[in-house]
Amino acid sequence: MLFYLINPRVGSVAYNIVHNYVLPLGLVVLAICTDRNILLPFAWIWTAHIGMDRVLGYGLKYPTSFQDTHLGTIGNLRQS
Repeated sequence: MLFYLINPRVGSVAYNIVHNYVLPLGLVVLAICTDRNILLPFAWIWTAHIGMDRVLGYGLKYPTSFQDTHLGTIGNLRQS
């Protein structure tokens, strides 16, 4: 979220990198391949966080603004 202080494009790229399933899957693979099972709960929590964001309508962001997502517009943006 702090990257949105720079500008919406940088913020959306940072948000989308952290809020996709590739990195948690990579953490699962790393944990299994290196026999560091202590990392698995972090991967599951991260995956659950992403899933809850999707359920609440917070999808991957477009570079126009935080409210513009691949799931539609979020928030109360009523225009008269």
